[in-house]
Amino acid sequence: MKVWAVANQKGGVGKTTSAITIGGTLSMRGKRVLLVDLDPHGSMTSYFGSDPDELEPTVYDLFHKTARPEQVVIKTKFKNISFMPASSAMATLDRQLGTNGGMGLVIKTALDSISDQYDYAVIDCPPVLGLLMVNALASCDHLLVPVQTEFLASKGLERMVNTLNMIIKARKQEISYSIVPTFFDQRLRASHDTLKQLRADYKGKIWEGVVPIDTLFREASRRGVPLSIARPSSRGCRAYSHLLDYLIELSGDVIDPENVETSL
Repeated sequence: MKVWAVANQKGGVGKTTSAITIGGTLSMRGKRVLLVDLDPHGSMTSYFGSDPDELEPTVYDLFHKTARPEQVVIKTKFKNISFMPASSAMATLDRQLGTNGGMGLVIKTALDSISDQYDYAVIDCPPVLGLLMVNALASCDHLLVPVQTEFLASKGLERMVNTLNMIIKARKQEISYSIVPTFFDQRLRASHDTLKQLRADYKGKIWEGVVPIDTLFREASRRGVPLSIARPSSRGCRAYSHLLDYLIELSGDVIDPENVETSL
């Protein structure tokens, strides 16, 4: 099982949308997908119709060893997509368990135990550096860093890259990552200028494509259906399909085009 994480220490950059759309695109290509919600806000969990304030068990229980990984997994109504839900109680984990040994590998251990049941896991990370993000980075084969193509978001990217470099130095182990430009508005000079600067500053680490603004993402969220399933031909989904091709090439995986689904 390949594990990808989606993280940025700035909110509103398309993190949850990216995780869900990539997961939906993988499912449409015949892959078994596990989405993992590590954000206490529970946006991914809510997307699939569950309440992170009431649901049990959740990822929170994995840290307290009160549930097994397979007990936490929820199957969605969509073919090939399951998810591990978040709980708002996860916001307390740093205070409860942050100093305990071995807590940085809880998610990796959980995913390893069920890895034969899925082809890909995609982790939606919280927007802060803490126990949950450390777990995501320890679990993933590759990290995606969405960044909105506007000036303040690009400045926020510096913080995330500094965090990665700090963790790499502490672990003495490289973390493979790609920066993904999001919310690109073809009409705005600011978007073009920001994209140009990002490509100059992060050459070799930034995906060459962009995810454009697409109002259909908002509609898909309202319906609780990944846009890559509801409207796979939309411009936003075409962008994520190209991103997925790039990630698959990086990972050396092969997806048979004959297995690609064409509708829900």
